[in-house]
Amino acid sequence: MCRWAAYRGIPIPLEQIVSAPGHSLIDQSHCASQAKTATNGDGFGIAWYGDHAEPGLYRDILPAWSDCNLRSLARQIRSPLFLAHVRASTGGATSRDNCHPFAHGRWSFMHNGQVAGFDRIRRKLESALSDRHYACRRGTTDSELMFLLALEFGLDEEPEGALAEMIRFVLTTAEAEGLATLVRFTAALSDGERLYAIRYSTDSHAPTLYSAPMYGGNGHCLVSEPFEDTAAKWQEIPAGSFVTVTDGGLSVRAFEPVSPEPVRLSEPA
Repeated sequence: MCRWAAYRGIPIPLEQIVSAPGHSLIDQSHCASQAKTATNGDGFGIAWYGDHAEPGLYRDILPAWSDCNLRSLARQIRSPLFLAHVRASTGGATSRDNCHPFAHGRWSFMHNGQVAGFDRIRRKLESALSDRHYACRRGTTDSELMFLLALEFGLDEEPEGALAEMIRFVLTTAEAEGLATLVRFTAALSDGERLYAIRYSTDSHAPTLYSAPMYGGNGHCLVSEPFEDTAAKWQEIPAGSFVTVTDGGLSVRAFEPVSPEPVRLSEPA
């Protein structure tokens, strides 16, 4: 399983999430503690927002721990909103096009999880893409395809609804092919203004997700695994949750793709 971290709040150097803390994302690339595989060495990437609507993007196939450019960039780049990811491949070649985050227009997206039988249903899933979105497909991962399907289903207009519709479509396609309907989906995405995340699985093994307020409540961080930072009060996001981070803080609501009306939950402490 992959590991990732995302931040929204006052502008900070990326290194304060990517490389500086104990058990930082770079540390997790070679010694993850809450994943099936401790090593996430099949590439990495960062997407950050600054002076333009579209995110900056830097990805490579090297393990995150061995790329000195990543540490240098993370030290110099300041951003109020960014996504960072280290990859452990569950399918798809180790290539730059298969490294997260993925970007399209103002959107960035990264994912940790899997779709059972993806190779069997990939062609049917791709057939749901318009020519415009199909032309944007660069890699071969289930993650990129799910991102493009969410765009197809209206991500620009209603992110939560589009993601729910995408997962429903994946599940019904798998069921029609007689496959196990297994989707594990812990993802983060942003339109450059809001930061969203989902923790969801059709079984009881949703990939982990934690949140913590930072900088006196002027920022929030979402991570696959908590950093070793005694000042941060990490809270586990429950499975079946949709997370939104805005200027007003972090909110969590129930996310169940088979239910059209999510139920609002109390905000984590």
